[in-house]
Amino acid sequence: MRLMRIGEPGQERPVLAAADGSRHYDLRGVTQDIDAAFLAAVTENPGIVPAVDTLPETSIEGERIGAPITRPSAVLCIGQNYAAHAAESGSAPPKWPILFYKSPNTVVGPNDAVHIPRGASTTDWEVELAVVIGRRARYLDSPQDAFAHIAGYTIANDVSERTYQKDESGGQWSKGKSCETFNPLGPVLVTADEVPDPQNLTLRSWVNGEPRQDSTTADMIFSVAHLVHHLSQYLVLEPGDVINTGTPQGVAMSGNFPYLAAGDVMELEITGLGRQRSPLRAAPSS
Repeated sequence: MRLMRIGEPGQERPVLAAADGSRHYDLRGVTQDIDAAFLAAVTENPGIVPAVDTLPETSIEGERIGAPITRPSAVLCIGQNYAAHAAESGSAPPKWPILFYKSPNTVVGPNDAVHIPRGASTTDWEVELAVVIGRRARYLDSPQDAFAHIAGYTIANDVSERTYQKDESGGQWSKGKSCETFNPLGPVLVTADEVPDPQNLTLRSWVNGEPRQDSTTADMIFSVAHLVHHLSQYLVLEPGDVINTGTPQGVAMSGNFPYLAAGDVMELEITGLGRQRSPLRAAPSS
């Protein structure tokens, strides 16, 4: 299934998209939103969503695409999880997954404007595979057990303000990661059954139409299954939680590209998960 939320912020309606994106179906007869309760239910029993020929068709033309899930209770992020990205950052590959958090209110739609913070000059992009949890995960026995707890996958942009992250951090990264709008998500949540191998996906990003990142999830140091299992040993993952699994090489922090400025446009793409297009704007004055 390909799940979407369509409409203005706070007024999104749940939609099921056809595989080719040509048609869309109203899910309000099944659920009022793509929220934790629905994700838990559909992970347990995908059959609660009826066949598309029994659902009313709906048009989404001209409407805003929201994040494909409601505001999550947690956005957990993994740092330096691609070998080439760790190298371009000047760091040795980590021995353990590096975990940091983003504020849940960073989550916005895949085409919403991203706000550059006041006075910031080192805002950066990061295309990432996002894992959405569908079943409570606590002390999983093995990485293989992780797959039964995943509702699906989507695209995340772990937008980062590097000065806040590195120079003004006090040793933690979240200050440079939690600025408003810093986690565009979507456009679709593709259920896990349609992504047989999350370690075989191509990730790409562009700024103003110019290529930036081009890699695959095969370059992950810690796989999706490893991450979900590992995190479950330290915290309880709940339905609707998002895990940003890290970004490949090709970010501005490498020194090979300029940082973002108001008026720029970021575009992100992952195999089978769609595409984002986020314009950059100066943060509003109030």
